[in-house]
Amino acid sequence: MTAATGQFLLPDGLPRPVPSPDGLDAPYWEGTLAHELRVQRCGPCGAWQWGPEWICHRCHSRDRAFEAVSPTGVVYSWTRVWHPAHPAVTHAVPYIVLVVELPQADGVRVVGNLMPGADGPLAEDAVIPIGAPATAVFEDHPASESLAAPAFTLVHWRL
Repeated sequence: MTAATGQFLLPDGLPRPVPSPDGLDAPYWEGTLAHELRVQRCGPCGAWQWGPEWICHRCHSRDRAFEAVSPTGVVYSWTRVWHPAHPAVTHAVPYIVLVVELPQADGVRVVGNLMPGADGPLAEDAVIPIGAPATAVFEDHPASESLAAPAFTLVHWRL
């Protein structure tokens, strides 16, 4: 939940994220539940990569695992979303999506929504500085018995 509103950044009504059926990204989702940011890393060559893949992009090994990394990075890019991607977020537009580079994971880049600051949402014409420090914010969603849906945690970012 956001501290400013006491509500989830992403409201009910959106499809709940679940690990892919093949289980490739399950360690990532397990990490989010533990408030850890986990990124895939190759055992033999040490290369970091995101999104998860069955083989290493550098050496083609199948020996890769997920490692927890510091949940901090820098803004690599961003965009302001004006058109809702789903009817459940119609009230939230415009919102900002960041591409955050993780220096501690060899510059791997991950995507997430920008959380409102303590002063509330940014102005519609706000500009996000490239290179600004960003910290992961873990948004816990409880299990839902009525939907037979497990608990999950989303990763957002705060400047």
